[in-house]
Amino acid sequence: MAAPPPAVDPSTLTAQPEFVRLVDVIRARRDEFQRLRHIPRDVIALMKAARIFRSSTPRRFGGDVLAPHHFLPMVEAIGEVDGSAAWVAAFGSANTYIAALPEAAQAVIYADGPDQVYAGGLYPLQQATRAPGGWRVSGQWKFASGCMGADWIGVGITGGEASPTGRPPVVKMAVCPASEVEIIETWDVMGMQATGSHDTRVRDKFFADMWTCERGTQGIFDDTLFRYPALAYQAQVHAAVNLGLARGALDLAGEMAGGRTLMPGTASLASRAYFRTALAEGEARLRAARAFYYETAEQAWHVLTSGGEISMHLHNLLRLSATHAARSATETIEQCFRVVGMGAIGSQHRMQRILRDCLVVTHHAALNDLTLENAGAVLAGLPAPAGYP
Repeated sequence: MAAPPPAVDPSTLTAQPEFVRLVDVIRARRDEFQRLRHIPRDVIALMKAARIFRSSTPRRFGGDVLAPHHFLPMVEAIGEVDGSAAWVAAFGSANTYIAALPEAAQAVIYADGPDQVYAGGLYPLQQATRAPGGWRVSGQWKFASGCMGADWIGVGITGGEASPTGRPPVVKMAVCPASEVEIIETWDVMGMQATGSHDTRVRDKFFADMWTCERGTQGIFDDTLFRYPALAYQAQVHAAVNLGLARGALDLAGEMAGGRTLMPGTASLASRAYFRTALAEGEARLRAARAFYYETAEQAWHVLTSGGEISMHLHNLLRLSATHAARSATETIEQCFRVVGMGAIGSQHRMQRILRDCLVVTHHAALNDLTLENAGAVLAGLPAPAGYP
């Protein structure tokens, strides 16, 4: 029997009491998160209560399987108050990855309910040895964002066989309970400090075939979300963090506009033409980038719900709009940091934390300069580069 539809209108999720409470808690505790270098499990529990981690759970197991343009505003709203918390919340979309596992494995994952947290650092790929019924693996992986609060963790493996076309080896994802993976606390970085993106390690661990699948493969169920391009969706959720950070930077700059100046007799920020111009430019830039970003996401969803398939052109626009959103948000944040003055250089000032966080986002492989190069190649009519989009 099919699971009932979500009890909450997906367009109102950010207005629900559970979500409002979550944002208030994050605002009050974001300094604590920085000290811990991860989001603690009691806050992860609040994220679960706000329906973040059932957003990409199959409906068969009680999930909401939200359209991306309904989930992304949740990430964006959290990003307005804290980048790291938004980054971890963004992995509410990551169950699109494990939706490709066999049904028997997913039944185990969701046996205790739809609010399951998946985290995974898949690189560098580790050589797996074929064993009866599965794979035996040893290795260490980087950037397992959110692993400190995860219920399930994935790692990246390869059998090492080169593909006939000379393309890179297939990336297989191997999944197991988080308790079976060692977390090595290596995360010491300039920004996104509280994402807990530590290394993970296993030693001579056996993964049965039912717990492995190809990275980015379409989910096995017929929910519309699992026909949405999984890797493009991951680019979008990361970009949503920067959109939220940019809104936070603009709001903070506005709050600082009429504040006291360091030197007596100098004009307030609001009285300075360059400051007012920067606010106007930043507001326009952010809103324009958001429009392209959400317009493309909604267009893709409409195609899928109408029974169509995502074309290469539209798939490319999904990737391009995400990278453009992340970069435009960063430009706005850099401009805000520049015009608010010396007060923002303090190591604990929120504006410089926003700046450091946004710069980390733009280094992500899904949003870096190579994605623009690849998007341009497709727009120019060239063959899509290997692994893109």
